[in-house]
Amino acid sequence: MITYRKLTDKELDTFIQMRIRQLREEGATEDIDLAPALRDYYERHMAGGTFVSWLAMDGGQIVGTSGMSFVEKPPYFGCPSGKMGLLSSMFTDPNYRRRGIARELLSRVVEEARKYGCGTVQITASDMGVLLYTDFGFVKNGNFMQYKL
Repeated sequence: MITYRKLTDKELDTFIQMRIRQLREEGATEDIDLAPALRDYYERHMAGGTFVSWLAMDGGQIVGTSGMSFVEKPPYFGCPSGKMGLLSSMFTDPNYRRRGIARELLSRVVEEARKYGCGTVQITASDMGVLLYTDFGFVKNGNFMQYKL
């Protein structure tokens, strides 16, 4: 039976490994050790209340992850609070896919964003995730651009 609970420091090592696994599955090829930077990020932002994650558990094993980072920018008409949720770390172990786990995790982190006061949630979706997000109600924004420094 799958149960759900929030990420704590105790599961951080496994969570980080699953995040790296997710990035690789999505096509990342960089050969750097990302674990220390991820650990620093998660520890700081979990402590500061600006990152939350829900986990799907099968007994003591993490089989699904989610993450929501909270950021703030100047308010605009589409988001008068200026508070935004940045969705990340959506990953389900391949042996557990197509069981509604990702949708349940998504519901839980979106609710966290709502409680935080976010007016919008954004994600850069993998090809695999597009159907989940559009089904949930996410809408593509063709204006998203990025400049790498």
